[in-house]
Amino acid sequence: MIRNTLMAGSAAVALLALPGMAMAQDTAALEARIALLEAQLNELKSEIVASRSQQQAVAQDVIRIEQRVAAPPAPTPVSAPADGFRIGNNTLKFGGYVKADFIASNYDGGDPANGDLLRDFYLPGSIPVGGGDESTATDFNARQTRFWLTTDGLLGGHKVATRLEMDFQVLPGTGDQRTTSPSNLALRRAFVTIDNWLFGQEWTNFQNIAVLPDTADYIGASEGTVFARQVQVRYTRGPFSISVENPETTVTPFLGATRIIADDNSLPDITARYVLTRPWGEASVSGIVRQLAYETTGAGAIDSSTTGWGLSAAAKIKIGSKDDLRVMLSGGEGIGRYVGLNFANDAVLDASGDLEAIGLIAGFASYRHVWSPQWRSNLTYSAQSVDNDLSLIGVATNKSAQSIRGNLIWTPLPALDLGAELMFGERELESGVSGELTRLQIFAKYGF
Repeated sequence: MIRNTLMAGSAAVALLALPGMAMAQDTAALEARIALLEAQLNELKSEIVASRSQQQAVAQDVIRIEQRVAAPPAPTPVSAPADGFRIGNNTLKFGGYVKADFIASNYDGGDPANGDLLRDFYLPGSIPVGGGDESTATDFNARQTRFWLTTDGLLGGHKVATRLEMDFQVLPGTGDQRTTSPSNLALRRAFVTIDNWLFGQEWTNFQNIAVLPDTADYIGASEGTVFARQVQVRYTRGPFSISVENPETTVTPFLGATRIIADDNSLPDITARYVLTRPWGEASVSGIVRQLAYETTGAGAIDSSTTGWGLSAAAKIKIGSKDDLRVMLSGGEGIGRYVGLNFANDAVLDASGDLEAIGLIAGFASYRHVWSPQWRSNLTYSAQSVDNDLSLIGVATNKSAQSIRGNLIWTPLPALDLGAELMFGERELESGVSGELTRLQIFAKYGF
């Protein structure tokens, strides 16, 4: 009975415990399932994040591709050729031009000798006078061909530059035109600049080369322009420049008409120039003061000096958008070698052997008209008048000169000029005798 009762109690207890055990097992299983679901959820989140990142990368690639299609990349630019080349601290440049001239000239006062510089360019003081009229003389030459070499650099904080320029125009050749037509190389310019200073051979500071006419001839308005190159020391500050330059005096003997190159100066020529630049063009005024000196030894020795002076005004004035007017007016006493290629001497000797400065006035005007980007023309008039004292000077001395010229120039290619120029020039002596020159000049010029 007791045993049965215990058994019945145990069974009852077991029955009571079964639900708890089942509940515990269900809880464990549930937790396991939750953990599995969390793991799967985390894995799914990672996949979603990776998918989004991949989609964004793909979208960026699509945008880049669309941009490339819409705006293809520009081709690689070709670098411009170097302007010069380096040697140490300097930039070296080389340039110049080749020019061929074909000249047909008629001289009514006699034919200049073969090799005379007048046959190559207009030299008013050499126009023959008093001779017979000969037929037209034709000359071909390439002597104006020119080249130059420059350097630019910074040394010790200072801007240093040099220029060397030469041509074949001024010195005669070593032979004639029968075989090789040689010409000698001649120095034109050779100088160094250090900041505002210039040392060496350069255009005189008394001259404004910016207003020279655009002509086929080497100089063009020869008798009317200041024209000289010589060794000097020049200082430039802004529009103002001052220089001391190589002195030289040319003298006419008493009652003579020849030229004495004195070479007796003890003081340099002093020049100053001021340049005004404006939208309408540019203008300049320059002045010169110089010693004129002549000295000889022996019987009738001469030891004399006097002062020469001169002023020159020049301008290049724009007319419309392309044309321009170029003018120069110069005058003074004792400046003959500076004007018109020494058409007049600087001074004349009187009966006592004293020097007297010779006065002169000279000028030119040149109008430049541009027909089109490839065609242009220039009309130029030039003149000089000398104030000689006829009580001191011979009647065979130069009194005046004038010329007029017109040209047409074609530029079919950059830096290539082909042109023709017709000019008429006249020289008159104090005696009234004169000579005339009529010239047709055709040229081809290529700059590099």
